[in-house]
Amino acid sequence: MQGLFITVEGPDGSGKTTLVRKLGACLADHLKVPLTVTREPGGSDIAEKIREVIIDPVNKEMDDRTEALLFAASRRQHIIETIKPALTRGEVVLCDRFVDSSIAYQGAGREIGVKEVATLNQFATENLTPDLTLYLDVDAQVGLNRIGSELSNREKDRLELEKIDFHNRVREAYHVLLVNNSERMILIDASQSKEKVLEDTWQVLKSKLQGLDLLKE
Repeated sequence: MQGLFITVEGPDGSGKTTLVRKLGACLADHLKVPLTVTREPGGSDIAEKIREVIIDPVNKEMDDRTEALLFAASRRQHIIETIKPALTRGEVVLCDRFVDSSIAYQGAGREIGVKEVATLNQFATENLTPDLTLYLDVDAQVGLNRIGSELSNREKDRLELEKIDFHNRVREAYHVLLVNNSERMILIDASQSKEKVLEDTWQVLKSKLQGLDLLKE
């Protein structure tokens, strides 16, 4: 049986990474099949090395198209090493970000073209598409304020350092993606408490998994 591919998306500060960790724990306890939890950029040895180049604030001279190409390269390696093997084994794959992020951040945020970035990623992914995408929505400034208050043990990465206009374009692009991909993308209000976000997301996931008979009784 082919596995199930679930992605979590959202602007910076939406709480994705924390949510993915909590959802991973919930799924591990309730799934009938194995679970792979992963992230982008990264998710495999080579892809993680590319991630370091992408997010390093030292790399201020990086060209916008270079950035898009590096994301696509990291994604390709991630798919080949991690995602596709897990799906072939019939596992549920839970991934922090995927192609939607590149379309929103590089296509719209960097203004190099949504269609161009989508085409680049079709080549990189061979049209691999998530079965379900959970989009955590939060106002761009609210998200950045959260990052600022939570940064105690690391510096901001290259993308988090961008101005508010960049982050507003990213959020607007996500909303367009929601309309155009309503069959797989579900909006979760990430301005709520972390507990409520987890509850709402788990209900969406549970409904999907029960329909596919992937949850334990």
